[in-house]
Amino acid sequence: MARNTYKQDEILEEPFDIKHLLRASVYIKRHAGKMILALVLSAIGGITALVSPILVQKALDEAIPNADKKMLFTLVITMAVFYLLSMLFITVRSKIMVNVSQDIIYQIRKDLFEHLQQLPFQYYDDRPHGKILVRVVNYVNSVSDMLSNGLINLVLEFLNLIFIVAFMLYVDIQLSLVVLAGVPILMVFMFWIKNRQRKAWQAVSNKNSNLNAYLQENIVGARITQIFAREDENAKIFKDLSGDCRKTWMKAIYYSTLVWPGIDTISVFVRAAIYIFGLVIFAGGHQTLGTIVAISSYASRFWQPIMNLGNIFNNFINNIAYLERIFETMDEPVTVTDAEDAVPMKEMKGEVEFKNVSFSYEKGKEILHNVSFTVKPGESVALVGPTGAGKSTIVSLISRFYNVDSGSILIDGQDISKVTLKSLRQQMGIMLQDSFIFSGTIEDNIRYGKLDATSEEIVKASKTVCAHDFINGMSDGYDTEVRERGAILSQGQKQLISFARTLLSDPAILVLDEATSSIDVQTEKALQQGLNAMLKGRTSFIIAHRLSTITGCDKIMYINDGGITEAGTHEELMAKKGDYYKLYTAQVEGLRGIA
Repeated sequence: MARNTYKQDEILEEPFDIKHLLRASVYIKRHAGKMILALVLSAIGGITALVSPILVQKALDEAIPNADKKMLFTLVITMAVFYLLSMLFITVRSKIMVNVSQDIIYQIRKDLFEHLQQLPFQYYDDRPHGKILVRVVNYVNSVSDMLSNGLINLVLEFLNLIFIVAFMLYVDIQLSLVVLAGVPILMVFMFWIKNRQRKAWQAVSNKNSNLNAYLQENIVGARITQIFAREDENAKIFKDLSGDCRKTWMKAIYYSTLVWPGIDTISVFVRAAIYIFGLVIFAGGHQTLGTIVAISSYASRFWQPIMNLGNIFNNFINNIAYLERIFETMDEPVTVTDAEDAVPMKEMKGEVEFKNVSFSYEKGKEILHNVSFTVKPGESVALVGPTGAGKSTIVSLISRFYNVDSGSILIDGQDISKVTLKSLRQQMGIMLQDSFIFSGTIEDNIRYGKLDATSEEIVKASKTVCAHDFINGMSDGYDTEVRERGAILSQGQKQLISFARTLLSDPAILVLDEATSSIDVQTEKALQQGLNAMLKGRTSFIIAHRLSTITGCDKIMYINDGGITEAGTHEELMAKKGDYYKLYTAQVEGLRGIA
């Protein structure tokens, strides 16, 4: 795979759009009471912390020069009390906001996951899974802090700035103006640094997203990597992507590390100006040592909320873009959903009818064109033909994983677009070539198709499909933990477990899409008896690579050129000597050549 495939950055450079924040207000309103309480506590805590410089002024100008020990002791005790109150309010506020933040994360993730569960297959076909994970995990973490602490801190820092200016003006107006004279210099510096810092951190997010997508894909495809000896090439791609992450991270850190030195430098000059103006230029005025120290203390605090407001704004710019990506995913249309007047599917007998069905994955590239056929209840139908002809598409449409472009599909005379998806799919059993195994025990995986199944039913289904013996031979039998994607199981064992899962669900219509492709011939022969039991009394659609396994089907349909070119029993199609005949004889001769 070309390296550039994994280097496509999501465009996160967006102007601040208030509409995304307004839309997110639904998550904020649920915690409005707690957030207001946290804001009030923070404001009180901030005010109590600002009393200290005034107390220091009193100590320097009155208590110490007058050797008033009682007054000094009272000032120290008062300062300690105010400090403890400030810490108490801030601690309680922090605890409240941690809970609010986690609740917001939970709710957004819940809504996002529930929507992802409903999105059509096409959505996952078109996107790297790693980039989907970034939105659910990283982006949600980021925006949750913005929606909780970010909003409160925005208001709080404005209040802190107002409080600090008010306290400074109360202590001394002239020296306060000296402090405020440094604001234009700071604003120019902050504008210059924050614009570059924001772009740098957006680049970090993009590069991490690319790396995450590539890493997730390679963990899943580790076996294929080793089969094709792609380790060195993949390592080069990973090194390239990881290098991009390091490069952008170092650039972002470079700008971030400039912030504090820049502000400290401005702060030092301003405080130096306070002493110069207070002791020299304004000499003879009412500026005492205590006044100068108090204003100097407020000046050192004055820059913090300004810098914090810059950080908050920068954070808002980044996270509004993340929020847009989250809402973009939530707005992804659920194209396959229940109609407004959908009714539950009646208990299926199994008659399937296609009426002039046309379908395309991409506009202008039709896969099926005016396909029509009828399958009677209990019939077994094999679908054969060249790769990409539409065999899997037909069985996917029966389960309504996609909507047809035109025409209709009926089961027992009911249009499947008019019934609820849950009632339709609950009565269908689908076995795919890639048998997915979830983390958990073998018993959990088999029970997935019928949650109320008893252990006896699970064992019976496993015996029917020849899975019981190998399961019993494992370390903990049916309680064996198989981990993610069934890491300890062979592909054939995964398919046998999937067979047991499908059989346990007792479907009225059964779809086997290359379901025995990973099972050896000897096991398949033993399995055939179980397969016959599964097929008995059920309408079944079978897509098989080995044509010898489908010769006993009631009907065989050859799919090619967007439709059904031939249909009939094995004997009828062999007698026609058409497409099926050529495919079958070519396969038989190929097997003889191998032998």
